[in-house]
Amino acid sequence: MSDEEHHFESKADAGASKTYPQQAGTIRKNGYIVIKGRPCKVVEVSTSKTGKHGHAKCHFVAIDIFTSKKLEDIVPSSHNCDVPHVNRVDYQLIDISEDGFVSLLTDSGGTKDDLRLPTDDNLLQQIKDGFAEGKDLVVSVMAAMGEEQICGLKDIGPKA
Repeated sequence: MSDEEHHFESKADAGASKTYPQQAGTIRKNGYIVIKGRPCKVVEVSTSKTGKHGHAKCHFVAIDIFTSKKLEDIVPSSHNCDVPHVNRVDYQLIDISEDGFVSLLTDSGGTKDDLRLPTDDNLLQQIKDGFAEGKDLVVSVMAAMGEEQICGLKDIGPKA
């Protein structure tokens, strides 16, 4: 045994998986699925009958929850699909910086400053207008597979 110390460079996270497996036949409309490495919300599911070679197939039409792109996938219904862990958290809006980032107040009283304004023009305009009018705004942030984006807005009245 040697007396020298070993230092390990660790670039791993806590090991919590970004997805979990679920049988394709059990995924329903309005559920979530990973297609081509992107977290998506299922808008349509159709299942074909078992053919000469066995498996029934599920045809998924889904929309990427961050980019709103439409994606499709066909998977045998008995196989497992990856389903993303999707979290939605509400934060109070504190400030909007000139470079397009927002400053949000967390439940613990800290700030979260690493989120950009949403790319959806309608939502973006609502946030900017409400903030300019001095309203107290609460934004909903959707997080999945290491990505986060503002996806909703609530007005909780004028600032006191």
